[in-house]
Amino acid sequence: MTDAGDRRNAAGTLLIVSAPSGAGKTTLVRGLLERDRELGLSVSFTTRAPRSGERHGVDYHFVGDGEFLERRDRGEFVEWAVVHGNYYGSSSTWLHDQTAAGRDIVLEIDWQGARQVRRCFPSAVGVFVLPPSVDELERRLRGRGTDSDAVIGQRLLAARSEMRHLAEFDYVIINNELSVALDDLQAVLRASRLRYARQKQRHPEYLESLEQD
Repeated sequence: MTDAGDRRNAAGTLLIVSAPSGAGKTTLVRGLLERDRELGLSVSFTTRAPRSGERHGVDYHFVGDGEFLERRDRGEFVEWAVVHGNYYGSSSTWLHDQTAAGRDIVLEIDWQGARQVRRCFPSAVGVFVLPPSVDELERRLRGRGTDSDAVIGQRLLAARSEMRHLAEFDYVIINNELSVALDDLQAVLRASRLRYARQKQRHPEYLESLEQD
């Protein structure tokens, strides 16, 4: 078993979860956080308005365009993107501090942001969540009851474009049944903690002694 000292000295896993709008990534990430108390959530900055039930500092850091652009120009974001007319970005300093301290962090972002993050965190694990079909994706988007037909149409076009970037990710999860998809996502996180580089950081003397025999 890994003791507290080993845990602090280990480099944490950065788990990137991406998906088109409506595929269920937010629900999956929340479920994973409930199952795994050692996992932390990267709270992104965004200029979009909060949805019903969303809380500042918990779901997102909700900021105006001016503040976001000032932070971007100061180099505070490891990634940023414009999605459906709104800015989104993730704090570079916070992610580096958390993973350097050995914490595992999940980052819920689009494929553009994932590409930028991997430049700074090449060992990050990327997961892309797919809906069972485009028809099902449309049904889910309409079921929200929050968007107009025009907005839904834009989201479906964007989804088709986003899904063309599947090959850039390490794992693909088809979210047909939520409980199964959540099991799959948890399995990816568990597997990432067993990678050679991670285990060597957590148990350096043991693994090095074996390699020298």
